[in-house]
Amino acid sequence: MIGRMLLLAGMLLTALPSHGQSVFAEYKFENAEQQSDFKELTAQLRCLVCQNQNIADSNAPLAQDLRREIHQMLTSGQTKHDVIDFMVQRYGEFVLYKPIMSLKTLALWFGPALFFIVGLIAIWRMTRRSAQVSVAEPDRHALAEARRLLDNTDSRDL
Repeated sequence: MIGRMLLLAGMLLTALPSHGQSVFAEYKFENAEQQSDFKELTAQLRCLVCQNQNIADSNAPLAQDLRREIHQMLTSGQTKHDVIDFMVQRYGEFVLYKPIMSLKTLALWFGPALFFIVGLIAIWRMTRRSAQVSVAEPDRHALAEARRLLDNTDSRDL
């Protein structure tokens, strides 16, 4: 049983590196900068079919088409910025793993920090409130009543 699991794990680990290399091997570039831009762009653009993979790692037909489109745009002289603008215009900002900072995406960029700050303030207020309750002066009437009851109990026990 353990031997089969180790064999399966070994097969999976040896298959993973070859997948990533084969995606880039089919494209020819004029220079190393274009190849670097291609790798960077395919890593930062989301596969619209898979949604949790970038187009470099996806085998979906749409991801293959997008890789061909990016290759064609880069080899025709367009810049990374041109490619990103084209993809956003065509597919919307969802295609980007790192959305562009705009009025529509402010919650994405600053929401986590805002929730963290609100949480810290809530924790601080709760601890401050509990500290105030424990430091509050005791009720004098209740103390006098408790002493009277204790005194009466002690005198009966003797």
